[in-house]
Amino acid sequence: QLQASGGGLVQAGGSLRVSCAASGSIFSTVTMGWYRQAPGKQRELVASITSYGRTNYADSVKGRCTISRDNAKNTFTLQMNSLKPEDTAVYYCNTFPAESKWWGRGTQVTVSS
Repeated sequence: QLQASGGGLVQAGGSLRVSCAASGSIFSTVTMGWYRQAPGKQRELVASITSYGRTNYADSVKGRCTISRDNAKNTFTLQMNSLKPEDTAVYYCNTFPAESKWWGRGTQVTVSS
């Protein structure tokens, strides 16, 4: 099970950190990802991190976001800086590639202009 948290309302240019708590040791051994879905748009991958820490980012967030993981604690975080209104979305954590069984409710991030 994956539980995302930490979303909220922030002004453009601000920062926010979303976290994912994973239940189950399998998550410490696979590539994990942060995804987001904005209203009226398809869910998209924001960033991913392999079990040994190699990261990859969508062009839209590159340079503004940092994904990290703590395998011992089974937690994954996405630090988002210089937020833009277009970052407004529900953010989800899942494996990469995503598996439908792990989609949770996500956490809402709203960036005001």
